[in-house]
Amino acid sequence: MDAASAELDLGRRVTQAAETGMMHAVWAEVSPDRVAVYDPDGRTRTFGVLNANANRIVRLMRAAGLGPGDAVALLCTNRAEFVEVLSAAMRTGMRLTPVNWHLTADEIAYVIADCQAKALFADARVTTAKAAADQCPALKVKVAIGGPIEGFAPYDETLAALDGSDIPDPSRGHTMLYTSGTTGRPKGVFKPNAANPEFSGVYDREVDLHMCAGPAYHAAPLLGDVRRPLMNGVPVVFIDRWDTEGVLRVMAERRVTRTHLVPIMFQRMLALPDEVRAKYDLSALRQITHGAAPCPPEVKHAMIAWVGPVLHEYYAGSEGGAGFVIGSKEWLTKPGSVGRRPFSDSARILDEDGADCPQGTAGTIYMKLPDGGFQYYNDPGKTAANRREGYFTLGDIGFFDEDDYLFLTGRSAETIIAGGVNIYPQEIDNELIKHPDVEDSCTVGVPHDERGEEVRAVIQLKAGREASPEVARAILDYANANLAKYKVPRAIDFVAELPRSAAGKILRNKVRAPYWEGRARQI
Repeated sequence: MDAASAELDLGRRVTQAAETGMMHAVWAEVSPDRVAVYDPDGRTRTFGVLNANANRIVRLMRAAGLGPGDAVALLCTNRAEFVEVLSAAMRTGMRLTPVNWHLTADEIAYVIADCQAKALFADARVTTAKAAADQCPALKVKVAIGGPIEGFAPYDETLAALDGSDIPDPSRGHTMLYTSGTTGRPKGVFKPNAANPEFSGVYDREVDLHMCAGPAYHAAPLLGDVRRPLMNGVPVVFIDRWDTEGVLRVMAERRVTRTHLVPIMFQRMLALPDEVRAKYDLSALRQITHGAAPCPPEVKHAMIAWVGPVLHEYYAGSEGGAGFVIGSKEWLTKPGSVGRRPFSDSARILDEDGADCPQGTAGTIYMKLPDGGFQYYNDPGKTAANRREGYFTLGDIGFFDEDDYLFLTGRSAETIIAGGVNIYPQEIDNELIKHPDVEDSCTVGVPHDERGEEVRAVIQLKAGREASPEVARAILDYANANLAKYKVPRAIDFVAELPRSAAGKILRNKVRAPYWEGRARQI
């Protein structure tokens, strides 16, 4: 069999195995001793060991009475065991929910209970794990990863006693991720008929190494940095704690070819002194994917100038997307866009009455429901609320230009309504961040007795810059020169650091909240 035929045959085998969640078994057979996962502490997992441990986890859960349709919660930092538990759930018909381990014990317990988990695998470094598990009496299996947790079985010792051979009766499982919960309790996004990550010829298994620098429990890193490369036989190197220069060191020393980053990571990289950035050879990079949060055009221009036209942006959410992607060269012709509408009916911009907005006019972005659809788990009300005639919305605001390129301007819940005029804070932030003193900006609406709201910018200054009335005046002068008058902040407040979600999104609601304490905000 020639090389091309062998590759086609391998692709068929992996694609068929994906139907039952057994794709890692194929790579365990093809290259059992090849490293699949590089852990932050230097440990490695081969494809052979990863696959065997996934089989052991299946047998552990089956012995406790779990089977297809049951839910498993995974409370774990970026490490090889995350992949093993994921692989186990995907081959035994179970529903895996990776849980944000930065949450409080009560918040974690809510997710475990809401997803109806019967098993919990928890990293011993997550100090809230026991307190969360103690609130979840439905758990039949509790396993501690990387160290002891009272009341949990130890991961390595427990698995060592079990059979690692491939299970004879696999069935495809699913993941169910939870929304960030920025406007209330997070909700599970249940997509039982979602397609598996595809076997793809874009990877070069002889060269590619994928870095996962974001939390693997989040949608984009889980799919793009973990599931998809490993399904294609491409190793993953995990980063579990952001250290800007340390990440550059890993990228250079490991010769990382692909990764997913978010704009705040770009900003921190660009903030390093030129001589520090010059120490690290990033020439192996073939693609940096980014999304999850809007990227200010100034930041993206600077990244492309540094690492080359390897940035690929997408627009989507845990619920799905409409195929919005844009490469660096195309983006340079449409700075600020997240891509072109792939089909005329794939997305719409609607006003408050449900009518289509004309080109250039901002409205709520609605995307066509993905094949198989989705629902918010145990919440039919929320499921129905974001639908219109076969389309759904993530709550984002944007517009199409004359060439059908989509531009984001904010979120509906973030829209500032001043004197009856809608103002989109992301547009303002994209300008303010260009000021040489500004590290980051979060524009919010604050109470105003006559106008309802007025525009306020909350600014994080660059390292070494001192907050002062003079700096505030300089930033406001810059805003007056670059923004329409009604968009210019009426005042500026300074903070040491802006709050962010684990995915890198500024938590605008947390920034806004102190200004509205004791008052009802009208939207």
